[in-house]
Amino acid sequence: MTDVHKEAKTRMDASVEHLAHEVRGLRSGRASPALVDNIKVDYYGNLTPISQLAQVQIPEPRQIAIKPFDPSALSAMEKAIQASGLGIHPQNDGKILRLTVPMLSEEQRKKLVGRLKDMAEGARVSIRNLRRDYNKKVETQEASSEITEDEMKRVKDGIQNLLKDHETAIDKLIALKTKEIMEE
Repeated sequence: MTDVHKEAKTRMDASVEHLAHEVRGLRSGRASPALVDNIKVDYYGNLTPISQLAQVQIPEPRQIAIKPFDPSALSAMEKAIQASGLGIHPQNDGKILRLTVPMLSEEQRKKLVGRLKDMAEGARVSIRNLRRDYNKKVETQEASSEITEDEMKRVKDGIQNLLKDHETAIDKLIALKTKEIMEE
């Protein structure tokens, strides 16, 4: 029965990791390479992440410098950043793109925190659905006499504990990002 438990843990871990990846891309008023991680550039007909086409650095706390490995990709990167909805317009000096991250207003911060809470709730729903699915799987195994009722209860308790652990991880992740967003 540990297979069901391991599988549930793996899938719940993936949900939390997905949320962490999404949260890293939220703008918080600070420069971070994660802001441009999800931006894909049309590079010779392929959509390629900026991180694979350029060196992304943080020379100052509010600035991102993007130096492409292939200088001919600079204008395509600039267009992709402008079209990304990030709300930051790159400065192109012919060799490097510089993104200056503006200060967020109080209203923008509150909107971002609201969006963050929505993302967290989506992750919670995802792991709760996994709990439901794995509980059904265990109940089916018990009904077909593959496992005993005691084993079913033990596995269900283990899955419930996994859910609590993953909800706690989501709460910690959201609390850290909320603090980061609300700082000036």
